[in-house]
Amino acid sequence: MTSTVKFKFISRGMKQLTLLAMLAVCSGAQAAPETAAVVDEGVYPDSCPAIFHHTMKQLHSSNMLNLCDVTNGHPVLLVNTASHCGFTDQFGDLQKINDKYKDKGLVVIGVSSDSFNQEADDEAEAADVCFKNFGVSFTMLATVPVKGSNAHPLFKEVAEQDTAPKWNFYKYLIDPSGKIVKSHSSFKVPSDKEIESLLQL
Repeated sequence: MTSTVKFKFISRGMKQLTLLAMLAVCSGAQAAPETAAVVDEGVYPDSCPAIFHHTMKQLHSSNMLNLCDVTNGHPVLLVNTASHCGFTDQFGDLQKINDKYKDKGLVVIGVSSDSFNQEADDEAEAADVCFKNFGVSFTMLATVPVKGSNAHPLFKEVAEQDTAPKWNFYKYLIDPSGKIVKSHSSFKVPSDKEIESLLQL
């Protein structure tokens, strides 16, 4: 058999194998199943109040926090914050509350916002103010709008239940069922009595 004939024979054989492979695929031969990407955003237990059915970015971090996991059925003190505000010293007051009551079940959550044009443009700077200047250790969430039609859904729910923030450092005491039981303007920090009532101490 000449080399030309051999080449034609091999070539014909390769074409047949290719054709058989294509037919196998078209006739329903199964490939390895694809696995859908698992996304935990939007998965919230029925026991978690709807107000916390949100996954939000942690301040100056790539971490995404499921608020149901953060609150975990505990009473919450929710605050909208800004690093260039005249009330920024209240970070210190909030940290004291956190230190005093976190082991008794209170969860403090700060939410950075530029809705009143007083948050740093640089998220790293905003983080430095609360974490370095005031030693904040409670949960801080990245900058979102907190008022108006473009408010984050968390604060739309706040506005429906109570009142939207009218300035930075509005404070909301939320019971384990997700109900806002007390709110304070920028001028006042929740009293021990109010917090202990929320915690049923």
